[in-house]
Amino acid sequence: MTRTRIATRPCPYRESELLRQGGIHPVLARLYASRGLSDAAELSSELAALMPPSGLLHIGAAGVFLADAIAAKKRMVIVADYDCDGATACAVAIRGLRAMGADVDFIVPNRFEYGYGLTPEIVELTAREKSPDIIITVDNGIASIDGVAEANRRGIQVVVTDHHLPADTLPDAAVIVNPNQPACGFPSKHLAGVGVVFYVLLALRAEMRQRGIYDQKTQPPLQNLLDLVALGTVADVVRLDTNNRILVAQGLKRMRKGNMHAGVAALFRVAGREARSATPFDLGFALGPRLNAAGRLQDMSLGIECLITDDEGRAWALAQQLNDINLKRREIEAEMQDTALLHLDDFEPANSSTISVFDASWHQGVIGIVASRLKEKFYRPTITFAPGADGWIKGSGRSIPGFHLRDALDLVSKRAPSLIDKFGGHAMAAGLTIRADAFDAFSQAFEAVGQAWLSQQQLERVVETDGPLEDAYYTTAFIELMDGQVWGQGFAPPVFCDEFRVVSQRILKERHLKLLLEKNGVRFDAIWFGHTDALGERTRVAFRLDANEYNGTTKVQLMVEHAEPVL
Repeated sequence: MTRTRIATRPCPYRESELLRQGGIHPVLARLYASRGLSDAAELSSELAALMPPSGLLHIGAAGVFLADAIAAKKRMVIVADYDCDGATACAVAIRGLRAMGADVDFIVPNRFEYGYGLTPEIVELTAREKSPDIIITVDNGIASIDGVAEANRRGIQVVVTDHHLPADTLPDAAVIVNPNQPACGFPSKHLAGVGVVFYVLLALRAEMRQRGIYDQKTQPPLQNLLDLVALGTVADVVRLDTNNRILVAQGLKRMRKGNMHAGVAALFRVAGREARSATPFDLGFALGPRLNAAGRLQDMSLGIECLITDDEGRAWALAQQLNDINLKRREIEAEMQDTALLHLDDFEPANSSTISVFDASWHQGVIGIVASRLKEKFYRPTITFAPGADGWIKGSGRSIPGFHLRDALDLVSKRAPSLIDKFGGHAMAAGLTIRADAFDAFSQAFEAVGQAWLSQQQLERVVETDGPLEDAYYTTAFIELMDGQVWGQGFAPPVFCDEFRVVSQRILKERHLKLLLEKNGVRFDAIWFGHTDALGERTRVAFRLDANEYNGTTKVQLMVEHAEPVL
């Protein structure tokens, strides 16, 4: 299997000391410094600390364009992507624009029929069903050159709001707002699609204030949308830089106070999570997947309806439907994973830098999750393929640090121009379409890029830790303090590491290792999920702290991420 080793993050002593002297808890000061923070001001989660919209290229033009369109009573239609970021971005756009007097509707085409982004077919469908004057894309559109051209041909103006990386040519849209477009100096390149839309609404509101339509008192309170912004930002696994942490912290704060939309509250309830103690983990692993399931298996309009209704009964009914779809998604995923492991029965990680797998029975909507699971298991950039229409197959890929997946596909398509029909994505996730009979040739070309780009060291899984935790902080109070911070992608949740004596160990439900560990005379319950191999008597453990509630008492439990013998 893939080699895994434990490493300790370097922590710059000076930055850590400055943060501590600035009043930050000594352990948090160390955690923050090792994640690149040097100034306590970067920890502010107040809305006032948010980067101003003016830094986004064309944001002023977008505000003017939309204010003019509202004044002229033009009909707008949102074309959304079909994942959680797309659904929340669509809901934010609908709610925000309607609050400012816009005539706006939305359409989410079936991804399996119409493909990704604003395609000419989607423009044709939107024109036929909604007859808009203006199409606004959310979380897509930066690569939709043909689609925007088709809209222009039909006399429909297009506003593109997106965060994906652009190709060499941009679409000929009326306005494009995307922090990753060329010449955009916005300091946070990591806004999710929903974050970009939120900024566009701030600019529109400012423009309407300038026109005397609103003042500070009468303007719509856009901060009410922050629960949706937080959900989409976390679920899209964008980097939680300072700006995104503010958006997420503000959204979580509202959720914990009960100030959230009916659909968000219903998703918490159906997932069996408590909104009053909401964490990024809940958003990423409980609410997000239930919304995503609709886009994967059916139609994302269910998810959007859930987020835009103010009727609690309807929100609850939709949340239960989303939950049922998610259960179905889990079943399909488990079957596909079993099949994938059969395909990879003789896979030797030592001899391969990448994984490509295709099965004719697979479901297009779930291949991304399966790719993610295989990537976790084998620690290799992985692309899984499912059948599309007419001899095409669709691939969804997930990557490891140091291997930019979109750039890798770009290189494959430059080396073998006829191999890939279309592709797009980010560093860590991407999608593509190829002919079924080109699968072997693609796998070889993709593997060649992997061999060239990845060293043996990069193909070792490294569990990064924050080193030992002082004995005084193995407490539920310290866990609460850590849970109050915003951790996530690019701002990793704390993982500590220390040596323990293994007092006892047993296998739970044939799948997990239950441990009793001892350090300095104090004993801790611990669990290593999905692992059944016994540990030696002295072991070095990388772990997260967890407050485990059982029979009315809360105790500290260690969640094992990895363990290795003490040599």
